[in-house]
Amino acid sequence: MAKPLDSTLWALAHAERAALADDLAGLTTEQWHLHTLCGQWDVEQVVAHLSAAASVGQWQWMRSMLGARFRPDIHNQRRLQEHLGSTPAETLDRFRAVINSSLAPSSHTPAYLGEILVHAQDIRQPLGLTRTPSIEALTPVAEFYASRNFAVASGSNAKGLQLKANDGPFAAGVGALVTGTTLALVMAMAGRAPYLEELEGPGVQILKSRVMGTGH
Repeated sequence: MAKPLDSTLWALAHAERAALADDLAGLTTEQWHLHTLCGQWDVEQVVAHLSAAASVGQWQWMRSMLGARFRPDIHNQRRLQEHLGSTPAETLDRFRAVINSSLAPSSHTPAYLGEILVHAQDIRQPLGLTRTPSIEALTPVAEFYASRNFAVASGSNAKGLQLKANDGPFAAGVGALVTGTTLALVMAMAGRAPYLEELEGPGVQILKSRVMGTGH
């Protein structure tokens, strides 16, 4: 299967950002401060993180990481704080302003498409929002995640497993079978435990032990 051009992947990322912004438009103040699947960050903090991620090129990323002594958590928290507004509405406006950004620290475009896909679901799942990203967007991310670790330990989670989507063309690996939607496979590889419940097959328990930190 031919790899999508970077321009195609960026167009998909822009569309997913726009869709998330639309989902966020009607949130209440309480919903903006609901915890997400992304650690201790609430909805507003994840949105600010996405704005920061769309605003940092290679040299800004290097300077920030040097300043954080190459501690990604410190880097992410500092950049997130820069993009928080005084209100959730302002934070959303700042996110809308970078919807069409193609700025990134490296040429790993599927990873940056994956960032918006995964974090959007980090937000939507606790809020009960059911939008599913397109298969065209999810498939290259699933392929990238299965092949390596980048921002998440997806390659380690997928190692030695056969992953197969039941709603699209994604298939990767050899070993115990894990099947499910492309979205559930992407989110599970990214370490989001709630999506494990949507998967089937003899390899699910292995994947679960890795995501939950009880196996290798």
